[in-house]
Amino acid sequence: MKIREFTYLAVTILLLSSCTVSRRAAAIAEYPKIDYNCEYKGILEECVYHCSVKGPSERRMLVYLPADYYETSTRYPVFYLLHGARGNETSWIMKGDLLQNIDSLTANGLMEKTIVVLPNTNQHDSDRDYAKSRIKGAIESFFENDGRVEYSFISDVVEEVDSAYRTIPEKSARAIGGLSIGALQSIHITANYPDVFDYVGMFSPMVHPPLKPSEHVSFYKKLKQKHKVQFASPPRLYWVMIGKTDIFYPRMQGYCRYLTRKGYKHEYYTSPGGHQWYNWEEYCNMFMQRLWK
Repeated sequence: MKIREFTYLAVTILLLSSCTVSRRAAAIAEYPKIDYNCEYKGILEECVYHCSVKGPSERRMLVYLPADYYETSTRYPVFYLLHGARGNETSWIMKGDLLQNIDSLTANGLMEKTIVVLPNTNQHDSDRDYAKSRIKGAIESFFENDGRVEYSFISDVVEEVDSAYRTIPEKSARAIGGLSIGALQSIHITANYPDVFDYVGMFSPMVHPPLKPSEHVSFYKKLKQKHKVQFASPPRLYWVMIGKTDIFYPRMQGYCRYLTRKGYKHEYYTSPGGHQWYNWEEYCNMFMQRLWK
C-alpha cells in the first residue's frame, strides 16, 4: 500500500471512530421495541424478509406508507434509503427526522406521495452476529464490506417490496439514496443493476473501502466498465452531494470530474460542513423534492 493511501485510510478510520417480506407479528415481536419519540401522519410498518445469501437468515426493514395507503388502490413509486456506518434501518428516523420531513414535504406539495423503504445494509456473518439488527461500530463496518448485501439487494429487498406492496414496479418509479457507506452502496448497486433505479442520491459518499474476501466481492470491481452500461441509458437524476470540509470531498471532486470527462449525466452539489447529520438531512430533503419529476 502506498504511503499516501495508508495515511488516507488511517485518517478515515479515525474520523469514523469519533427473503419474502412478511408482516408477521410473531417475528416482529422478537426485535427490540423501538420508541421513535415522534409524531407522523403516515403508516410505519416493520417487515421481516428472508435473506438469500450467507449471513443472517432474515433481516428487518421499515416501510413508510402514505397515510391513505389502505384506503385506496393507488400504486406508488418507491424510495430506498440506506444508512451509513454506526447505523441500521432506524437511523434516518432517529437522527434525520425523516418521517416528519416526508409529512412536511408532502403536505406542502413539494414531494409526491411515496413509499419509503429503510433496509438494513450492514454486513453480518450469521444470526448471532446480526443479533436482531444490532448497530455495528464504524471501524467494524469499514472493514467488512464484501458485496453480499449489495448483491442480493434487488432479489431480497426490491422484488419483495414489489410483491408485498402496491408499487409501480418500473425503473422510472424507483429511487435509491444513502449516506456515507450507504451512498457508496448506492453507487455500486445502481452500476450493477442499471435497469432498476432512475434516481440516485449520494450523500457524502464514502470512497472505496477495504474489501473483505467473499464470493460476491466482484460486485465492487470494474466500476468504470459498469458505468459505460449504466450511462448508456442514464438515470434521470444522478446526484452527488457533499460538504466542503468532508474528508471525502477531494475524492468526490475527482469522481465528478471523471463523470464530466466521460460525458455521464449527473449533478454535483456542495455545501458548508462535513460528514454530519445536518448535511445528510438537508441533502435527503432536497433529493426527495426532485423525485418523479
